[in-house]
Amino acid sequence: MHPNGSALLLTPTRRRTVGVVIAAVLVLVGGLLLAYPERAGAAADPLISRGRTATASSDESSEFGPQNAFDGDPATRWASVEGKDPQWLGVDLGDGADVTRVKLSWEDAYAKAYRIEISADGTTWTRLADETAGDGGTDDWASLSGKGRYLRVYGTARGTAYGYSLYEMEVYGTLGSEPPQTGAFTVVAAGDIAAQCTASDSDCAHPKTAALAQKIDPKFYLTMGDSQYDDARIADFRAYYDKTWGAFKAKTRPVPGNHETYDPAGALAGYKAYFGAIAYPQGKTYYSFDEGNWHFIALDSNSFDNSAQIDWLKADIAKNSKACIAAYWHHPLYSSGGHGNDPVSRPVWKILYGAKADLVLNGHDHHYERFAPQNPDGKAVADGITEIVGGMGGADPYPIEEVQPNSQKRISGEYGVLKMDFTDSGYSWNYVGTDGKTKDTSPKYTCH
Repeated sequence: MHPNGSALLLTPTRRRTVGVVIAAVLVLVGGLLLAYPERAGAAADPLISRGRTATASSDESSEFGPQNAFDGDPATRWASVEGKDPQWLGVDLGDGADVTRVKLSWEDAYAKAYRIEISADGTTWTRLADETAGDGGTDDWASLSGKGRYLRVYGTARGTAYGYSLYEMEVYGTLGSEPPQTGAFTVVAAGDIAAQCTASDSDCAHPKTAALAQKIDPKFYLTMGDSQYDDARIADFRAYYDKTWGAFKAKTRPVPGNHETYDPAGALAGYKAYFGAIAYPQGKTYYSFDEGNWHFIALDSNSFDNSAQIDWLKADIAKNSKACIAAYWHHPLYSSGGHGNDPVSRPVWKILYGAKADLVLNGHDHHYERFAPQNPDGKAVADGITEIVGGMGGADPYPIEEVQPNSQKRISGEYGVLKMDFTDSGYSWNYVGTDGKTKDTSPKYTCH
């Protein structure tokens, strides 16, 4: 992706260990601060990236995830896959910011050429600085001026035969300089997607749902588990899912289903190898992110009995400042399909209901279904959670077997995607078939 805006051809400060040079620099800096006292404030701008949500184009392994570059530990690091350009490492600062400085501490696998970019929405990027002759060590870009919420280092040429690797990426500046992103946006969602077939087979559905999803061109995509059948091996991801839904992988926010756990190479091995940091942006199989006035929570329903995930969920909700909450995972609490109701989700529902969450998206059963707002015990209530089962992304459909209370609409046998429309204060959706026709339209809901 080529960023918008022109490059500021700045030169990073190189920190080296020659005592005389350091002493001279200190004298010079002192003189400059006396001559230009307004720069003293800039030098003291706080670190605003520590512990923030990090993403990357790839990671060498789970040991070298993107979060390592923002944990303040000089012994941990992010490392990309080896031998491939370009690669990037980014951070969500959590709010609009005035960025004045970026400090990069490279491991031996450094970037010879890279650029520092900033963005208000994570899609359109403005270049802050360019490096064309990097030599590793520490690059301290101390004279930047940029506004945005998202910042990334975009490497275009490796300095070694390996990948890119950073011990730390530190962003300095002032948060809250821009209003939070709000406004309307569209999301496409589906679960149970890539059967082991290709477009050469006229009965193969996931190429058709992918074409529909790409045509809608949403802000991002949600997948509610079982993205690849049957055992979700990395070879199958590459042979099937990648040929269709993989076209917009970078804009996808996935969660794992039960089929991702069947991989003979190990539970979630193929899933993690394929999606990498996209599926593990916070180093776990569950994560959260914000868009507009919405807080999205991606959960791993294969491990709802894991106290660490439940504790994380409670802490995540406690920190949320957005007015509306949506959560998504694979196994639905309520379903009229072949798998039926799955009580594994009830404790999570109770937490979400207590937090006044608005919407839950699931897959697992291969049909479309929407429910009236209800509480965790299945009672229809005005302040309840709206649940959608959206498992019609491409796997063989399941019949409707036992209609559950509060189920308002059910469709089986017609593949399609959910076209979700979100505003600052509410949401609605259409279930769109692969023929491009709307099969169901929801009521318009207001956030609690």
